[in-house]
Amino acid sequence: MRETSQLSWRLIGKKMRRQLLTGIIVVVPLGATILILVWIFTSIDNILQPVIQLIVGRQVPGVGFGITIVLIYLVGVIASNVGGKKLIKYGESLLAKIPVFRPLYSSIKQILESFSSSGKTGLVQTVLVEFPRKGIWTVGFITNESPPQSGKVQLSIFIPTSPNPTSGFLQIVSEDEVVRTDIPVDEALKMVVSAGKISPEKIYNKLSERNK
Repeated sequence: MRETSQLSWRLIGKKMRRQLLTGIIVVVPLGATILILVWIFTSIDNILQPVIQLIVGRQVPGVGFGITIVLIYLVGVIASNVGGKKLIKYGESLLAKIPVFRPLYSSIKQILESFSSSGKTGLVQTVLVEFPRKGIWTVGFITNESPPQSGKVQLSIFIPTSPNPTSGFLQIVSEDEVVRTDIPVDEALKMVVSAGKISPEKIYNKLSERNK
Protein backbone atom coordinates (compact mmCIF):
# COMPACT_ATOMS: atom_id res chain seq x y z
CA MET A 1 0.00 0.00 0.00
CA ARG A 2 2.86 2.34 0.94
CA GLU A 3 4.73 1.54 -2.30
CA THR A 4 1.60 2.27 -4.33
CA SER A 5 1.19 5.62 -2.55
CA GLN A 6 4.83 6.54 -3.19
CA LEU A 7 4.48 5.59 -6.87
CA SER A 8 1.36 7.77 -7.17
CA TRP A 9 3.15 10.74 -5.64
CA ARG A 10 6.13 10.25 -7.98
CA LEU A 11 3.80 10.20 -10.99
CA ILE A 12 2.05 13.34 -9.76
CA GLY A 13 5.43 15.01 -9.23
CA LYS A 14 6.60 14.12 -12.74
CA LYS A 15 3.34 15.42 -14.23
CA MET A 16 3.61 18.69 -12.28
CA ARG A 17 7.23 19.18 -13.39
CA ARG A 18 6.29 18.53 -17.01
CA GLN A 19 3.37 20.97 -16.83
CA LEU A 20 5.56 23.59 -15.11
CA LEU A 21 8.19 23.25 -17.84
CA THR A 22 5.50 23.56 -20.54
CA GLY A 23 4.20 26.70 -18.85
CA ILE A 24 7.69 28.22 -18.73
CA ILE A 25 8.28 27.45 -22.41
CA VAL A 26 5.06 29.30 -23.31
CA VAL A 27 5.15 32.16 -20.78
CA VAL A 28 8.82 33.20 -21.04
CA PRO A 29 8.88 33.95 -24.81
CA LEU A 30 5.45 35.65 -24.64
CA GLY A 31 6.46 37.66 -21.59
CA ALA A 32 9.70 38.67 -23.29
CA THR A 33 7.78 39.77 -26.39
CA ILE A 34 5.41 41.93 -24.31
CA LEU A 35 8.29 43.47 -22.33
CA ILE A 36 10.20 44.27 -25.52
CA LEU A 37 7.14 45.90 -27.11
CA VAL A 38 6.42 47.94 -23.96
CA TRP A 39 10.07 49.03 -23.87
CA ILE A 40 9.87 50.13 -27.53
CA PHE A 41 6.60 52.03 -26.91
CA THR A 42 8.06 53.78 -23.85
CA SER A 43 11.40 54.61 -25.48
CA ILE A 44 9.81 56.16 -28.57
CA ASP A 45 7.29 58.02 -26.41
CA ASN A 46 10.05 59.47 -24.21
CA ILE A 47 11.98 60.65 -27.28
CA LEU A 48 9.00 62.21 -29.07
CA GLN A 49 7.01 63.75 -26.20
CA PRO A 50 9.41 66.70 -25.60
CA VAL A 51 9.32 67.53 -29.34
CA ILE A 52 5.51 67.26 -29.46
CA GLN A 53 5.18 69.41 -26.35
CA LEU A 54 7.23 72.16 -28.02
CA ILE A 55 5.07 72.00 -31.17
CA VAL A 56 1.59 71.41 -29.70
CA GLY A 57 2.13 72.86 -26.25
CA ARG A 58 1.16 69.71 -24.39
CA GLN A 59 1.91 66.00 -24.28
CA VAL A 60 -0.06 63.66 -26.55
CA PRO A 61 -0.56 60.21 -24.96
CA GLY A 62 -0.17 57.16 -27.19
CA VAL A 63 2.30 58.63 -29.67
CA GLY A 64 4.88 55.94 -28.90
CA PHE A 65 2.30 53.23 -29.51
CA GLY A 66 1.17 54.75 -32.83
CA ILE A 67 4.69 55.28 -34.12
CA THR A 68 5.68 51.73 -33.11
CA ILE A 69 2.73 50.28 -35.05
CA VAL A 70 3.74 52.30 -38.12
CA LEU A 71 7.36 51.15 -37.80
CA ILE A 72 6.31 47.51 -37.45
CA TYR A 73 4.12 47.90 -40.55
CA LEU A 74 7.01 49.44 -42.52
CA VAL A 75 9.30 46.59 -41.44
CA GLY A 76 6.64 44.16 -42.69
CA VAL A 77 6.52 45.97 -46.04
CA ILE A 78 10.31 45.87 -46.34
CA ALA A 79 10.42 42.20 -45.29
CA SER A 80 7.91 41.32 -48.03
CA ASN A 81 10.29 42.13 -50.89
CA VAL A 82 13.38 40.20 -51.95
CA GLY A 83 15.91 42.80 -50.80
CA GLY A 84 14.23 43.13 -47.42
CA LYS A 85 14.19 39.37 -46.88
CA LYS A 86 17.93 39.18 -47.54
CA LEU A 87 18.57 42.07 -45.15
CA ILE A 88 16.47 40.49 -42.37
CA LYS A 89 18.09 37.11 -42.94
CA TYR A 90 21.50 38.73 -42.57
CA GLY A 91 20.38 40.49 -39.38
CA GLU A 92 19.04 37.21 -37.96
CA SER A 93 22.36 35.50 -38.72
CA LEU A 94 24.12 38.19 -36.66
CA LEU A 95 21.64 37.80 -33.78
CA ALA A 96 22.11 34.02 -33.88
CA LYS A 97 25.73 34.55 -32.84
CA ILE A 98 24.67 36.08 -29.51
CA PRO A 99 24.51 33.13 -27.02
CA VAL A 100 21.79 34.47 -24.68
CA PHE A 101 19.68 36.20 -27.31
CA ARG A 102 19.67 33.34 -29.83
CA PRO A 103 17.34 30.85 -28.01
CA LEU A 104 15.05 33.64 -26.82
CA TYR A 105 14.67 35.14 -30.30
CA SER A 106 14.13 31.71 -31.88
CA SER A 107 11.42 30.79 -29.36
CA ILE A 108 9.55 34.08 -29.80
CA LYS A 109 9.74 33.85 -33.59
CA GLN A 110 8.50 30.23 -33.69
CA ILE A 111 5.49 31.02 -31.47
CA LEU A 112 4.52 34.07 -33.51
CA GLU A 113 4.97 32.19 -36.81
CA SER A 114 2.84 29.32 -35.55
CA PHE A 115 -0.14 31.68 -35.46
CA SER A 116 0.52 33.21 -38.86
CA SER A 117 -1.36 31.61 -41.79
CA SER A 118 1.46 32.60 -44.12
CA GLY A 119 4.26 31.25 -41.94
CA LYS A 120 6.08 28.07 -42.84
CA THR A 121 5.01 26.56 -39.52
CA GLY A 122 1.53 28.09 -39.68
CA LEU A 123 -1.78 26.52 -38.78
CA VAL A 124 -2.76 24.81 -42.01
CA GLN A 125 -6.41 23.81 -41.57
CA THR A 126 -9.16 23.82 -38.96
CA VAL A 127 -10.37 20.38 -37.91
CA LEU A 128 -12.60 18.82 -35.27
CA VAL A 129 -11.06 16.12 -33.12
CA GLU A 130 -12.30 14.02 -30.21
CA PHE A 131 -10.40 15.34 -27.19
CA PRO A 132 -9.78 14.77 -24.29
CA ARG A 133 -11.84 11.60 -24.76
CA LYS A 134 -14.15 9.92 -27.24
CA GLY A 135 -17.48 11.66 -27.62
CA ILE A 136 -16.16 15.13 -26.76
CA TRP A 137 -15.29 17.26 -29.78
CA THR A 138 -12.95 20.22 -29.82
CA VAL A 139 -11.40 22.59 -32.35
CA GLY A 140 -7.90 21.76 -33.54
CA PHE A 141 -5.50 22.86 -36.24
CA ILE A 142 -3.38 20.76 -38.57
CA THR A 143 0.24 21.88 -38.27
CA ASN A 144 1.86 19.07 -40.22
CA GLU A 145 0.84 16.19 -42.45
CA SER A 146 3.03 13.14 -42.89
CA PRO A 147 3.21 10.93 -46.02
CA PRO A 148 0.92 7.88 -45.93
CA GLN A 149 2.28 5.01 -43.85
CA SER A 150 0.57 1.67 -44.43
CA GLY A 151 -2.18 3.51 -46.28
CA LYS A 152 -2.86 6.03 -43.49
CA VAL A 153 -1.96 9.72 -43.34
CA GLN A 154 -0.73 10.87 -39.91
CA LEU A 155 -1.64 14.42 -38.84
CA SER A 156 -0.03 16.65 -36.22
CA ILE A 157 -2.92 18.47 -34.55
CA PHE A 158 -2.51 21.49 -32.29
CA ILE A 159 -5.40 21.79 -29.82
CA PRO A 160 -5.39 25.28 -28.26
CA THR A 161 -6.60 26.04 -24.76
CA SER A 162 -9.38 28.61 -24.28
CA PRO A 163 -9.29 31.59 -23.98
CA ASN A 164 -5.48 31.61 -24.44
CA PRO A 165 -4.65 29.88 -27.75
CA THR A 166 -0.89 30.32 -27.33
CA SER A 167 -0.82 27.19 -25.17
CA GLY A 168 -2.38 23.82 -25.87
CA PHE A 169 -1.77 20.18 -26.70
CA LEU A 170 -0.12 18.38 -29.57
CA GLN A 171 -1.80 15.20 -30.80
CA ILE A 172 -0.60 12.91 -33.59
CA VAL A 173 -3.60 11.09 -35.04
CA SER A 174 -4.68 9.25 -38.16
CA GLU A 175 -6.57 11.25 -40.78
CA ASP A 176 -9.73 9.19 -40.28
CA GLU A 177 -9.90 10.32 -36.62
CA VAL A 178 -10.49 13.98 -37.45
CA VAL A 179 -13.20 15.92 -39.25
CA ARG A 180 -11.72 18.36 -41.75
CA THR A 181 -13.52 21.69 -42.20
CA ASP A 182 -13.31 24.70 -44.51
CA ILE A 183 -13.54 27.11 -41.57
CA PRO A 184 -10.82 29.80 -41.82
CA VAL A 185 -8.17 29.57 -39.10
CA ASP A 186 -8.84 33.13 -37.90
CA GLU A 187 -12.56 32.39 -37.42
CA ALA A 188 -11.81 29.25 -35.45
CA LEU A 189 -9.32 31.16 -33.27
CA LYS A 190 -12.03 33.73 -32.52
CA MET A 191 -14.16 30.88 -31.19
CA VAL A 192 -11.29 29.71 -28.96
CA VAL A 193 -10.51 33.21 -27.64
CA SER A 194 -14.19 33.99 -26.98
CA ALA A 195 -14.65 30.66 -25.15
CA GLY A 196 -17.30 29.61 -27.67
CA LYS A 197 -19.37 32.82 -27.68
CA ILE A 198 -18.37 33.40 -31.30
CA SER A 199 -19.05 30.03 -32.91
CA PRO A 200 -19.12 29.45 -36.68
CA GLU A 201 -22.33 27.62 -37.64
CA LYS A 202 -20.26 25.34 -39.90
CA ILE A 203 -18.82 23.60 -36.84
CA TYR A 204 -22.22 22.40 -35.64
CA ASN A 205 -23.20 21.45 -39.20
CA LYS A 206 -20.08 19.30 -39.51
CA LEU A 207 -20.81 17.52 -36.24
CA SER A 208 -24.43 16.96 -37.30
CA GLU A 209 -23.24 15.39 -40.56
CA ARG A 210 -20.76 13.24 -38.61
CA ASN A 211 -23.46 11.91 -36.26
CA LYS A 212 -25.89 10.97 -39.05
